[in-house]
Amino acid sequence: MVSETVTERSAVQSGAEVLVASNRGPVSYALQEGGELSAKRGGGGLVSGLSAIGPEAGAVWVCAALGDGDREAVRRSGGLLDTADTGGQRVRMLDIPAEVHAAAYNGVANSVLWFVHHMLYQTPVEPVFDADFREQWAAYEAYNAAFAGALAEAAGPGAAVLVQDYHLALVPGMLREVRPDVRIAHFSHTPWAPPEYFALLPDDVQRQLLLGILGADRANFLTERWARAFAACCERALGPDCTAHWPRHEPPSVVAGPTAHRTRIGVHGLGADAEFLRERSRRPDVEERMAGLREQIGGAGRKTVVRVDRTELSKNIVRGLLAFRRLLADRPEWRERVVHLAFAYPSRQDLAVYRDYTARVGALAEEINAEYGTATWQPVVLHVKDDFARSLAAYRLADVALVNPIRDGMNLVAKEVPVVSDAGCALVLSREAGAWVELGADALTVNPYDVGQTAEALHAALTMPVEERAARTARLAAAATALPPARWFLEQLRALEE
Repeated sequence: MVSETVTERSAVQSGAEVLVASNRGPVSYALQEGGELSAKRGGGGLVSGLSAIGPEAGAVWVCAALGDGDREAVRRSGGLLDTADTGGQRVRMLDIPAEVHAAAYNGVANSVLWFVHHMLYQTPVEPVFDADFREQWAAYEAYNAAFAGALAEAAGPGAAVLVQDYHLALVPGMLREVRPDVRIAHFSHTPWAPPEYFALLPDDVQRQLLLGILGADRANFLTERWARAFAACCERALGPDCTAHWPRHEPPSVVAGPTAHRTRIGVHGLGADAEFLRERSRRPDVEERMAGLREQIGGAGRKTVVRVDRTELSKNIVRGLLAFRRLLADRPEWRERVVHLAFAYPSRQDLAVYRDYTARVGALAEEINAEYGTATWQPVVLHVKDDFARSLAAYRLADVALVNPIRDGMNLVAKEVPVVSDAGCALVLSREAGAWVELGADALTVNPYDVGQTAEALHAALTMPVEERAARTARLAAAATALPPARWFLEQLRALEE
């Protein structure tokens, strides 16, 4: 067991035995008017996963201060946060200069790497890699170097270091240079771009990103598709110094560089946390939200099409609304009989393109309601204020879940709805979501760009017999929970120790 191995080492070694590094940590702070700090703990797979290894592991989470409250907490604590705020976890928060973080996070991670991996560029006019980009890239290097330095300082001999996502792609290589004794894994939570699209990046940037991740002992991905794309990018961008191996009966790997360093490739498909979701979705606040949603839906026997997303460009909310409008146009029998509950929570509003997209979502919902709505029926009920209890309420009420991303590393909404659904829910799922690999057999598959096909899939889902819908939902829930967050985390840790 991992915990036993960690306990044996911790008896004779100092420093952290397990470290997690991510841009966002498990806690955030807000500065109140009186100067007091209030802490808010986060959730998600990393939080539950790190908790699963137990306190004896001496684990440390390294993250960045993201706002004024976080920075004040770092100044008061020296960077090692009070475990009362973090749920007992040891967290080291880095006060990287705000301008460096902004350039690295918004200028490179979210405006370049996210766009590349999700294939979102309008290539006639973007990207443009000019002097401004080079300044931002220098900040991205400095940001990664700060993490690598903090990890090198905190890690005990032979420690396991799990680096998260595209924000920190350079960290494994940087850490390897100064701490060759530690074992490093990098996990990509996004898709990985195919070689032709990855080649939009400047040649030297491609090499830095790939060699950064290849500094790890393991490069982990959500699906085999994304893992194979990474390996293909390595071979194309690094040339004869790199070879990808994908044997049938052995773990795949990439060998690169003058030292022929071998990086194992892992695939770990994050699942939904069934126990947490089912318990949380039965609490009184969710019941209260369900009553409110039923009032907004109105009309006995009306069906619901539910989507829950942030307004990220990759989520394809606009085409989802267009497909619902097409359904009402082509299938008038659904007028007054179906409501689209669309939860579109604003994301990255400090970027103009995201603000414009969020505004387009709102405007299109209003257009549909103006075109088809009546005194007793609002076709689209749009909510933009993030409310987890209300999202769970919608999951329980959903007759149909619409998950149609342009590209998605996994998409946990597609996995969560079948787990929580009260009466069974038909899933309309984009073939470009990572979750499709596991759920596609029991979902209604759509091309995310094809509005007409998506409208027909919505009709098929709404008319699906009750027995078939229930059977599909049961199989979807089983597949969705095959690797819950704690096991997902421990599986990676065991693979790294082996």
